[in-house]
Amino acid sequence: MPLWKQRLFARLQDPEPGDGGGGAPEITPEVQAIIDAKISEAVTGLKSKNGELLGKLKDATTNLQRFDGIDPDAVRTILSKFASDEEAALLAKGEIDTVLTKRTERMQADNAKVVKAEQEARAKAEAKAGKLAARTLAGAIRDAAIKAGALPEAMEDIVLRGGGTWRLNDDGEPVAMNGDEVVLGKDGKTPLTPAEWAESLRETAPHLWPKAQGTNAPGAKTGGGAGNLNKKASEMTAAEKSVYITANGLAKWNEKVRTDYS
Repeated sequence: MPLWKQRLFARLQDPEPGDGGGGAPEITPEVQAIIDAKISEAVTGLKSKNGELLGKLKDATTNLQRFDGIDPDAVRTILSKFASDEEAALLAKGEIDTVLTKRTERMQADNAKVVKAEQEARAKAEAKAGKLAARTLAGAIRDAAIKAGALPEAMEDIVLRGGGTWRLNDDGEPVAMNGDEVVLGKDGKTPLTPAEWAESLRETAPHLWPKAQGTNAPGAKTGGGAGNLNKKASEMTAAEKSVYITANGLAKWNEKVRTDYS
């Protein structure tokens, strides 16, 4: 029996000072009604409080079931990575998918910037390499044409003609190409050289060479113009060799070379 109830009964059983009676007082219906009312009031309050606590416990249990199988430590680690106010607000609303989507979009945008920067850098490097290759080829073609005796004013034309034929290989050497195939020289075995290619222009573009003044050319003056063409091949200058070949042909020149060196 609760303590308050025990005290109430004790007071009812003990007479008040001055009553003079020694027996237990009679519990009248009115007194019993008062007792029942007090008990009901106390029990009702307890029942209400108990119901409130049970309701909260049920709600808490229901909420916990939503996180069944979720590692709280892992969740805290993930949430610590979402530092912005916008993300914090979305997470507070439970919009985790929205936060992840925005994160993915930002990562994709950052990656796109990196890729674009790399592409631009690669394009600049390729352009720079292309210019360097063009200068290297132009130099090789120009040197070959000079050695072959072409006119100085014809160099630009000759370089332009060679632009569609010559490429640099992986070793940085000029190679004549016809599509994907390497152009071979006159021997049919070795690749065409810039010097051999330059010599071939005598037939296809004779205007790029000095006018013939050899011994067999009309109006030619031996020893004039480009010098003495009766000299040995080893003693001739590049211009004299060019004039001799233009006037007499490559076969005649080769014969002269063999004769001079025999």
